[in-house]
Amino acid sequence: MTESASEESWQFLSGEVGQTHLATLRARPLEELRGVRVVSELRASGLESNQVSALLAQALLQKKAMTKFGADAERMLFTQSGLEQATRAIVAKSHATRFVNQGMHSVADLGCGIGAESRALAAAGLDVTAVDLDPQTAVVAAFNLSSYPQATIEIADAEAFDATRTQALFFDPARRTSGLKNTKRLTDTAEYSPSLNFVFEMAKQKPTALKLGPGFDHELIPSEAEAQYTSVDGEAVETLLWFGALTDAPGARRATVFRGSAEHTLSEQGSPVDEPMRALGEYIHEPDPAIIRARLIGSLARTLSAGMLNEKIAYLTSDHESETPFARTFRVREVLPASEDRLKKALRERKIGTLEIKKRGMDLDPAQLRKRLQLRGEHSATLILTRIGQERCAILTDRV
Repeated sequence: MTESASEESWQFLSGEVGQTHLATLRARPLEELRGVRVVSELRASGLESNQVSALLAQALLQKKAMTKFGADAERMLFTQSGLEQATRAIVAKSHATRFVNQGMHSVADLGCGIGAESRALAAAGLDVTAVDLDPQTAVVAAFNLSSYPQATIEIADAEAFDATRTQALFFDPARRTSGLKNTKRLTDTAEYSPSLNFVFEMAKQKPTALKLGPGFDHELIPSEAEAQYTSVDGEAVETLLWFGALTDAPGARRATVFRGSAEHTLSEQGSPVDEPMRALGEYIHEPDPAIIRARLIGSLARTLSAGMLNEKIAYLTSDHESETPFARTFRVREVLPASEDRLKKALRERKIGTLEIKKRGMDLDPAQLRKRLQLRGEHSATLILTRIGQERCAILTDRV
């Protein structure tokens, strides 16, 4: 789907003929959707070239969307930029649960994009007003919300919305340049739409949730907000700020970690307090990105009875194997020489042919290093390259 996709193309995709063709295309392997044969077949069926282009682009987007929406992707339409910014279904459902648990009944989703958050809010039983400034994006959102009669879509500027119409607000500011594809991420928060200053002012008046990127600057977070950092299967995906009646604890830092379908939370108030450094133990723990972003490394260390390998590097060590969703744990085999030549020799002697390389606090490319090590052998391991205190070290481990 191009940036100049017409209203007719969206109507075709959402209609019976377009939906029938999309169902057929979804069943085909990815490589076929990128080949010329399928184009010829679709043209031979009587479709116009613009319809063929729209179908193939949408089928590819639906396949890509499976990672965020699962089987629901087959019942949705997407733009490329909308899919990139859309909240994963499992995370949006968690957001909606917070609104319900805090007693909300109606929500305005301001900057709704393709409607991912609005779908989850409506599915949770909330009345939803979904607002987006871009007419084509609004068409896509309307299709995605068509199964929820309590959800309505409006084409409007989020900053012009009458907030008295709903009980609570959800903001997902546009953090990319305008367009439906080939957009770029905005690095200046002043360029967000709606602006952060506007959102912060509205948050003083209404229970508000504000979705931001996972790397959002801690220093810009208002003190009254509860900051929630979320990861899915080890990938940091967002920062969510809760205000007013939607907060569980104003000023708290919360890490929400999804492993498969399970949701886990660790939170803390007050300034972060790290645990002191200690000698390498029998286990190394690699904190989840959400824990790191929430500055909860010290809190996690205390739950694991662990200490820091280096005060500036997010690796923990302990003498006990601890099962936790908030970190990946590795059993230490031995410490190997850090110099590349000696490391190569040591791995050859141990017949390590398959090696996962993890590094923090060392400036190197793991993929390039793996090539230079010229690994051979039937054994596998994980190599952790880091610093213990100020010393560079290579720690041979096994995943627990």
